[in-house]
Amino acid sequence: MDGIFWFFGVLVVVLGLSVVLGSFFTVETAQVAIVQRLGKFARVAGPGLNWKTPLIEAVVKRMSLKVQQFDVQVETKTQDNVFVQIPVSIQYKVMPEAVESAFYKLTDPVKQIESMVYNVVLGHVPKMKLDDTFLNQADIANDLRDSLDGSMKEYGYSIVKVLISDIVPDQKVKAAMNDINAAQREREATVSRAETNKLLLVKQAEAEAESKRLQGEGIANQRRAIIMGLKESVEDFAKTVEGSTPQDVMQLVLMTQYFDTLKEIAANDHSNTILIPHTPNTLTDLFSQMRNAIITGNEMTKQAVPNTLSPENSKR
Repeated sequence: MDGIFWFFGVLVVVLGLSVVLGSFFTVETAQVAIVQRLGKFARVAGPGLNWKTPLIEAVVKRMSLKVQQFDVQVETKTQDNVFVQIPVSIQYKVMPEAVESAFYKLTDPVKQIESMVYNVVLGHVPKMKLDDTFLNQADIANDLRDSLDGSMKEYGYSIVKVLISDIVPDQKVKAAMNDINAAQREREATVSRAETNKLLLVKQAEAEAESKRLQGEGIANQRRAIIMGLKESVEDFAKTVEGSTPQDVMQLVLMTQYFDTLKEIAANDHSNTILIPHTPNTLTDLFSQMRNAIITGNEMTKQAVPNTLSPENSKR
């Protein structure tokens, strides 16, 4: 009989110790525990060692205070009737001062946030054209974060950040956009090449015009120098040789140039000049023809000038 009492006594002690020791529980860092008393919310237990009343209180949920993330793929249409896929990443966390609301007000917070994301995106993107959607990607993300944060604070959640990583149109639309971009760049390159060619042609024309102008000036200066040299030679020859006339000097110059020309032709091995039989006396005839032509031209000029200045022509 004593053994039975001893056994039950030990059993009661063991059960009591188990209940007492089981009333202690720990909560990890960045976590909180929801403690209920007889099915009613009692308190929020913080990190570390905690105590609950045996058989009356229970830990029903451990909630993380870390920033969490989930992704949503939203399909919508832009104002210019282009269907796009918009991947949205939402980072959220439970507010420490609103753990009770976060646990009791929402059954599935992820589904709630996802529904709000669809609602906000579908309210913004259909009002924009495709190009504007790409340009305003950051603005859409900011508006989405502000809207979600204002709505989810009521349920004890804070929206840390909303990220729109990309806007993905249909593959055919992407190929068409690339073709438009390539055509635009090719057009700009063509215009640039045309402007470059135009500039080269203008510069070449200017250089050619300048070259011809300088050549003309050189030829004119050369002829002027020849005339001055001939003039000085004729004057010096007339002073040196008594009884000589300018006609004699010119014949001498022509003969000198004649023999210089023959010398240059003979010195050139690759010359293809054909010499026709002639005599040096031909130079005298050539000079006479040139002199007669000059004299005839002077006489005609003298006759034309008085006729122009006559009283009858003046009255007219």
